[in-house]
Amino acid sequence: MSHLKIGQGSVEVENGKTVRDVLSMLKENRDQAKTLGVNHLVQDAIVAEYNGRLVDLSTPVTEDGNLEFFTAQSEQGLDTLRHSASHILAQAVLRIYPGTRLAIGPTIKDGFYYDMELPEAISETDLPKIEEEMQKIVEESLRLERSEKTRQEATAFFEKANQPYKVELIRDMEGVDTVTFYTQGEFTDLCRGPHVPFTRAVKAFKLLSVSGAYWRGSEKNAMLTRIYGTAFADKKALESHLARIEEAKKRDHRRVGKALDMFHIQEEAPGMVFWHDRGWRVYVVIQNYIRNLLRESGYQEVHTPQIVDRTLWEKSGHWEKFREDMFTTTSENRDFAVKPMNCPCHIQIFNQGLRSYRDLPLRLAEFGSCHRNEPSGTLHGLMRVRNFVQDDAHIFCTEEQIQSEVTAFMKLLFKVYGDFGFQDVKLALSTRPEKRVGSDDVWDKAEKALEIALNNSGMSWTLKPGEGAFYGPKIEFTLKDCLDRYWQCGTIQVDFSMPGRLGAEYVDSDGGKKVPVMLHRAILGSIERFIGILIEHHAGKFPTWLAPVQVTVLSVSDKFNDAALALETKFIQAGIRAEADTSNEKLGYKIRKAQMEKIPYMLVLGEQEVASGNVSVRHRDNGDLGSRLADDFIRDILEENRKRL
Repeated sequence: MSHLKIGQGSVEVENGKTVRDVLSMLKENRDQAKTLGVNHLVQDAIVAEYNGRLVDLSTPVTEDGNLEFFTAQSEQGLDTLRHSASHILAQAVLRIYPGTRLAIGPTIKDGFYYDMELPEAISETDLPKIEEEMQKIVEESLRLERSEKTRQEATAFFEKANQPYKVELIRDMEGVDTVTFYTQGEFTDLCRGPHVPFTRAVKAFKLLSVSGAYWRGSEKNAMLTRIYGTAFADKKALESHLARIEEAKKRDHRRVGKALDMFHIQEEAPGMVFWHDRGWRVYVVIQNYIRNLLRESGYQEVHTPQIVDRTLWEKSGHWEKFREDMFTTTSENRDFAVKPMNCPCHIQIFNQGLRSYRDLPLRLAEFGSCHRNEPSGTLHGLMRVRNFVQDDAHIFCTEEQIQSEVTAFMKLLFKVYGDFGFQDVKLALSTRPEKRVGSDDVWDKAEKALEIALNNSGMSWTLKPGEGAFYGPKIEFTLKDCLDRYWQCGTIQVDFSMPGRLGAEYVDSDGGKKVPVMLHRAILGSIERFIGILIEHHAGKFPTWLAPVQVTVLSVSDKFNDAALALETKFIQAGIRAEADTSNEKLGYKIRKAQMEKIPYMLVLGEQEVASGNVSVRHRDNGDLGSRLADDFIRDILEENRKRL
């Protein structure tokens, strides 16, 4: 017998019984299920966690431990559901397109995909017939059965089935003796699982798109077809998700940015942004806002070269780690790299002159323009570019100053996010990766320092093992937008290694020389990407303080154009971004145009307004706001700017 802790109590289970058997026992004994606190789970559980491992319901009980059930509404259940949906997708494709060679079909955030080599090209117009076949498989209620084979047996199985990508995956499994398979009807796939018990559990799914994807992400390999899909516990949740997708399409920053004449990207400069006047206005407003806050917080703003000799990047460790992602050039028999990040250059500024402990903390900030040779297939508007500017800063401090500096940074970060309208922020601690510089003792100190800072913040946080930078652990700050999407933007990293590698020292109070700790930190991250997030969050309807044009003055007819231009000048001199529309169009057209351009305020100027010295005010959302004195309106706009409204 095995003793299992379930919910608020425990049960005795005969060895060899499955998790499904335990569920059946609790279904029959509802009083016991209620006592354990799992009555709401036993009817609908599709997967379980047994001693810390997510398992199928067919898993046998073999030892004492903890058993927890999950329905399709849970994170674990939903991931399992989507994993099974990817298998149903592959099975449906094989039925429609015999000869298809399957690669991989993992779950991803909000869905799943499957990469495959099809015997013919398909497009999104083919997705409905694949969905129809998937629905048939769901209605067939096929059992998903787990089995194991030796590596040799598994290789032979997929060689016979003409599935070379599966064969390659198996051959790369070093140190593995047995391989796990899942079978549903005529379909068998290589998979670790777990899966839902029957295909009928996948009740609400949708195929979303078709794209190309290189096998194993390398341009040297074959181009495969990738089919994306999603699945949810029920149709209501699926429909809600699909509605968010449609809303996201409407808010796509590339579409909105073009409509508002903010920026463009073209083939002659892939991954690099051409900022138009209105987009650059937003950029400068954001930059100046950050600049002023940093100055108030004791930062010094610096500027460093774009191109630096490769020897500096070799000393810092970046050359070994990022060489393939760096743009390089040669001059006078010297190799140079276009900087992919700013930290080594900031250390060069620190190294000028003799530093004392009294100089610390030293906070150096730069709107540093960086270049990274991102693969062309990953470029995506402002969200993934090759040239970007960071609101970057590096704080040189002592070990004793780490806590106070991290705390001060977090306070600054939350103020910034709040001013931009983001209140929901998630925190995570990313720890040492497999490939890193520095000793374990150094990493222990750095990780502990950030853990203490997170605990002192009083906020909840999660752990991301192995996801730190190669030179130090980091806290990641992820904000949520209006569509419940999460964007990782801010970071602060503790670095005990790079300053020493690049010769940074200060004179301590005892007269000895010490290496400073360096904190790498950014709030927005890439300004380009942050503007893309803002465009989609606000659907281009920026709050007044951020809007590229805050006020447009609309002349009723040509004879009021001079007055409109004079008013435009008055607003600009007051520090308000204003434009006059003196085109030869009717007033109704001008109002519609301003609304399409999402300008917060429209001031109508006609004979009555010119005679009285007032302006007739319209708001893009609230319509007619009545007549106001121009000076009073200016005062109100400046107050909106001050309050970040």
